[in-house]
Amino acid sequence: MDYEFLSQPAASVARMTMEEGESLTCEVGAMIAMTTGFEVETTTRKRGGKGGGLGKALKRMFAGESLFLNHFTATEPDQSLIIGPQMLGDVMHFPLTGGSLIVQGSSWMASDTDIEIDATWQGLGKALFSGESMFWLKCTGEGDLFLSSFGAIYEVEVDGDHIVDTGHIVAFEDTLQFSIEKAGSSWIGSFLGGEGLVCRFQGQGRLFCQTHNPPSFGQTLGPKLKPR
Repeated sequence: MDYEFLSQPAASVARMTMEEGESLTCEVGAMIAMTTGFEVETTTRKRGGKGGGLGKALKRMFAGESLFLNHFTATEPDQSLIIGPQMLGDVMHFPLTGGSLIVQGSSWMASDTDIEIDATWQGLGKALFSGESMFWLKCTGEGDLFLSSFGAIYEVEVDGDHIVDTGHIVAFEDTLQFSIEKAGSSWIGSFLGGEGLVCRFQGQGRLFCQTHNPPSFGQTLGPKLKPR
């Protein structure tokens, strides 16, 4: 399977070129266009998976994803599939070669069918204080992984400590540990300064962040919308 990214980083999409028999698992609604030589299967589990389908699907829903997964399989040579994120932003490719990548909210867009997509419990306390979901997606296995963001994606090589606003996290390697803490020296100063709570990552590994913050964008846009 070959891929290329179009219109980066403001309104990115990914165009896949797939040969007969190759498959890709995508979030529901990610497909923009495709050639006619595809078979599409919608399930609650990974393609060919057995057991635990509904339970894992419910956990994915709590993490901000759909109950269902779409599996696209090329039935003819040289087929093209274009997929894109729900928000205006960037897409990235991550080659998973063992270990796990922890993905925030709805940033998972597509992956090879051999990659296991499950929701990992981040803890009630961390979820309540960070304002994020109690579940993050845990992607495990080997193959191609495609993520999306709100705004552009940039990578940070963490070696020690690194602090990020909770709304700007896309994904991080499972070699990193994180804790929620206030941004400034005092709680009052943190919130009056508009920063509030942040994530402190510790250890060694890669962290992927987005330049825009969906909750902040919603708070800015909401008052400008007319009531229904």
